[in-house]
Amino acid sequence: MHDLSAGFSSHIGNLSRIVPLETRSISPENPTGAKGGGARAEPEGEKHPARELGRGWKCRPFIVIPPGVATELAAIDGPGVLQHIWMTPNAVWRHMILRIYWDGQDQPSVECPVGDFFASGWASRENFAPVVSLPVCVNPGSAFNCYWEMPFRRHCRITMENLGTVDAALYFQIDYALGDVAENSGYFHAHFRRQNPLPAPSLYGILDGVHGPGHYVGTYLAWGVNNAGWWGEGEVKFYLDGDREFPTICGTGTEDYFCGSYNFENMREKRYQEFNTPYAGLAQVIRPDGLYQSQQRFSLYRWHLADPVRFKQDIRVEVQALGWRSEHRFLPLHDDIASVAFWYQQLPTAPFRPLPSRNDLEII
Repeated sequence: MHDLSAGFSSHIGNLSRIVPLETRSISPENPTGAKGGGARAEPEGEKHPARELGRGWKCRPFIVIPPGVATELAAIDGPGVLQHIWMTPNAVWRHMILRIYWDGQDQPSVECPVGDFFASGWASRENFAPVVSLPVCVNPGSAFNCYWEMPFRRHCRITMENLGTVDAALYFQIDYALGDVAENSGYFHAHFRRQNPLPAPSLYGILDGVHGPGHYVGTYLAWGVNNAGWWGEGEVKFYLDGDREFPTICGTGTEDYFCGSYNFENMREKRYQEFNTPYAGLAQVIRPDGLYQSQQRFSLYRWHLADPVRFKQDIRVEVQALGWRSEHRFLPLHDDIASVAFWYQQLPTAPFRPLPSRNDLEII
């Protein structure tokens, strides 16, 4: 094995370096990631498309996850680091739960509906919206990609649970490198929450219960509006290292935190303007259609890649749900808000809040 710090984090400035790391990849065609272990499946059944071609001709490109089953996608002995995950689930994305476990923990460090993990909380195969950013890309027709750096020292285990009522087909590929991990490398975490409707006092908790040291690297919000009018006056607040009543970081509005301004408005066309950038975006706006799509819904991401929020002891992140009422007064909102918080820390991972029930996950 070799030190990943010598060249694992590839970028345009160091791609020319030759480093002695070992690249591996897990997919249905190579379920263990073993060297020379790919394309060994045989075509099964008289109707298999490769029945005339035989082994090596796309015999097992996907797996099927039965209802109520959590299937292991990857079990990797370390040290190493996940570099890229690609997948396309043929199912209800809110009912497919991605979990990642580091170094033999029983507690997952990632637990999230697959769509929300890939910044696509409202989207579906029939309601596609592209995401074009550095750590997350969602491409036609429903291709999820993430490039978050995910080091591990002893072991990595990845599962997908199907909370639905029918079989779910899953195409996937997990690319990783083997090599020693730098001593100061943290473990990747992602945690999902949802409240619908948000109760008084209209404060939505994106993250709490995390004890450092570590750094916060991203926020995804799927925001469904339950009132008419603008919904994004609320401030995003970071309480760091013992902050209780007052935060260390306090923004000036929801759209400002997501690197927009003035309601994300295209002032010429008088509508919300979707956008994708490397670090922030309003990737999807679902507009009322006058019939069954009665609510406005928004999909927003902000990645703290160049500006991670570092903490030594603990961190709490929240956003106010705030709009306008008559006479130029703020209106606390009771909207449908789901979130994913992304951060790095050392182990152990503290227990997460339980996931909402299947009914409470549903987009209705």
